[in-house]
Amino acid sequence: MKKPSIKMNVIKEDSGYSAHVEIGSDFIATQGETFQELKDNILEAVNLAFETKGIIYAIDEIKFQYDLESFFAFYKVINAKALSQRIGMNQSLLSQYIKGIKKPSAMQTKRILQGVQQIGRELSEVSFLL
Repeated sequence: MKKPSIKMNVIKEDSGYSAHVEIGSDFIATQGETFQELKDNILEAVNLAFETKGIIYAIDEIKFQYDLESFFAFYKVINAKALSQRIGMNQSLLSQYIKGIKKPSAMQTKRILQGVQQIGRELSEVSFLL
């Protein structure tokens, strides 16, 4: 059997984080108080689900999909004010999306994602003078 690709949905909860994915007729879900605990639990849950099929996953083989609140909780290094300026979005509106007060449209979500991905590309090309 070919190893299925896994895109785990990660959500920030009131207390900790939860994750779930549906693969065919299988539903895999777990939770953790910290992101590291969540990742450990995801790996364990996924490997238990595929144990009878002889498939073993490493954490880097599992992709994560976040809601905005979870993404910005995980990646606190991304400054929401600077991102809002970069993508031309009202800072207050972006903050409301991040806090879960308002839900962005698909177009707004795409705009935010493109801004984050552009920052990632720029950072991946950085080099320092030695």
